[in-house]
Amino acid sequence: MSDKLLQDSRIYVAGHRGLVGSAVVRKLQETGCNNLVLQTHRELDLIDQSAVRIFFEREQPEIVVLAAAKVGGILANSTYPGEFIYENLMIQTNLIHWSYKLGVKRLLFLGSSCIYPKLAPQPMKEEYLLTGSLEPTNDAYAVAKIAGIKMCEAYNQQFGTSYLSVMPTNLYGPGDNFDLADSHVLPALIRKFHEALKKGASEVVVWGTGAPRREFLHVDDMAEACVYLMGLPDRQYHEIVKNLKPCLINIGMGRDITIKELAALVKEVVGFDGKIVFETSKPDGTPQKLLDISRMAQLGWQPKISLRQGISETYEWYKENNGNSI
Repeated sequence: MSDKLLQDSRIYVAGHRGLVGSAVVRKLQETGCNNLVLQTHRELDLIDQSAVRIFFEREQPEIVVLAAAKVGGILANSTYPGEFIYENLMIQTNLIHWSYKLGVKRLLFLGSSCIYPKLAPQPMKEEYLLTGSLEPTNDAYAVAKIAGIKMCEAYNQQFGTSYLSVMPTNLYGPGDNFDLADSHVLPALIRKFHEALKKGASEVVVWGTGAPRREFLHVDDMAEACVYLMGLPDRQYHEIVKNLKPCLINIGMGRDITIKELAALVKEVVGFDGKIVFETSKPDGTPQKLLDISRMAQLGWQPKISLRQGISETYEWYKENNGNSI
């Protein structure tokens, strides 16, 4: 698919107000793709199969980016596992099925690196999927995402669709969720250190031991990778869908950092000069989640935004958009 064909395609971005979806929309618009189909939750309830069917029949999208999902950190996943598995299963099932029924040419399903076994060898290759037990604190979410990957593969096999799954590492950036009750670790740290700075606090408490290692990718890099894949020439794209086993591609930085090192970096960017205290009674989660990104590298794409640069930009966005400027 040439840039011109991508620009002319009718593209539906599900979850366009979320962290990933909004970044994909920005990148598509920068690429010259203006024939976008966007629906808020109020306009379209993705859990409602009938509503999704009517939407697809009316709008007739040619490409679908499935970035809609119920997401959250360790606390949210542990507290609401029923909601996480039900809502994610329903959203992706409706969108994948009606994409097939209405002849969508390409679908990009976004998963998460938590789909891999808790103790998977590092870095995690795509073929490690379903080779071991999941991390218990987010297994409901992970099972839903694994089902989405397998549904795409099953539809490709039986119906000849061209649906590809991408597995991003931990994402962050403008538009992130900074709610301490259900956010991921990086935005939570940004908010904690910012509020401690404003209040003149002497310390910031961080969950866990600080030992787990995590990989972080700026959401603008993720969006660029998604648009890159959607714009691949037809022959190359279809060969990827046909030959990849499993049919998914990791997208990440290819290097990680400990939570202790991350906290120190956020502290430095924010300008907080107090202590960092680790609450070791709280869960650490998976010891390490580093993605093997060789598949994406072989396709000619590499991330561009460094972690320090990305955290600085995200912190500036947070101050400007949350009414907490110092």
